[in-house]
Amino acid sequence: MDKMKKYFIYILILVLFAIFTEFLIAVALNSNYKYIGCASEKLDNVEIYQSEATKVNGRIRGIINNKDNKIDKKYLKLDFFSERNVNMGSSYVEIDKEKEEMPFEVFFKLENVSYYKTSFVDQKDSKGEIEFIPKELTKPQIFIGTALAMLFFW
Repeated sequence: MDKMKKYFIYILILVLFAIFTEFLIAVALNSNYKYIGCASEKLDNVEIYQSEATKVNGRIRGIINNKDNKIDKKYLKLDFFSERNVNMGSSYVEIDKEKEEMPFEVFFKLENVSYYKTSFVDQKDSKGEIEFIPKELTKPQIFIGTALAMLFFW
């Protein structure tokens, strides 16, 4: 019985440690993100509610509203600029004309992005397009990865 208590305490310590590190990682990562502004005039059909960047990457989240004013273009283009007005690259969000509200997320891996510009375009310019970055991991994926790493290094 004493041995079971000992194992239970070890398991409890590991679980508490995993929760504590998850909390610290989330706080540390989210504190590095700083707000970046939009330099272009506001588009009527686009509402951007989160635009943040660190020194090396960033994320923009918003909603394309196709309810009142129908959009006749195919893509929402996001141009990223540095502090000295250098175009770092572009990202495109395809517009689904059938949906009335379309949420979107753009993750980019560019250094020192200070602001962005938005516009509607008909076709992509593959020359300045930045590469696709996978979406952030979900909490279950993080826990499974942590468990596998613990098993591997045990």
